[in-house]
Amino acid sequence: MEQKQENKVKIPSLDELAEAGVHLGHRSNKRAPEMEPYISGLKSTIHIIDLEKTAQKLEQALDFLLEKISKGATVLFVGTKPAAKDTIKKYAEENNIPYINQHWLGGTLTNFSSILRLIENLNKMNQEKEQEKWEKYTKKERLQMDREIERLEKMVGGIKNLNKKPEVIYLIDLQKEKTAIKEAKRCKIPVIAMVDTNSNPNLVDWPIPANDDAIKSIELITKKILEAVKIGQQNFVKNSVKE
Repeated sequence: MEQKQENKVKIPSLDELAEAGVHLGHRSNKRAPEMEPYISGLKSTIHIIDLEKTAQKLEQALDFLLEKISKGATVLFVGTKPAAKDTIKKYAEENNIPYINQHWLGGTLTNFSSILRLIENLNKMNQEKEQEKWEKYTKKERLQMDREIERLEKMVGGIKNLNKKPEVIYLIDLQKEKTAIKEAKRCKIPVIAMVDTNSNPNLVDWPIPANDDAIKSIELITKKILEAVKIGQQNFVKNSVKE
């Protein structure tokens, strides 16, 4: 489905990408050979990412995401490394997007029924607490239940509104999120990812060559991903009204 021009996300200029440090890769001794096509050179001992390739791959990923969201797909944001977790949480929560920023639970996709049970338990406990149904319990029992809520929030708090498997995953750092990538592949869920010079871009469907360690770089790319999600959601609502 071809998107109208006004629906396309504006791609950052090469200067904007450079200002955010998107071009700064890892040391040359950590280079993944598969990233060679996306490296423009070497500065001191640091590989430099070709920002023209970044802009090109970003545009392709955004077009794909926009089309999927326009058809009603759900995207899951994933970023558990220290540099990514705050950005992922901030933009996901502000826009009601499911996210994982603490720890990827094994089986999140491949054993989703078990994850759903955890989500249902968390939502039920929160609801009972809000409705003051805990008054019949002792202070010690209520404390234990609060601790259980806290435990479940860390495990599935970011996806507590997810009632089915996501159709797309956006993640940061292939090295950190290996389990998520493996599960997505098994479940045939396409993955969009920021890929630094130390990772194999062939592991994901829509790689975006970019510095995945700098907060500014992560924030810039994530903002663009979010723009595509918002436009796609607007398109879905418009299409639903027409039908």
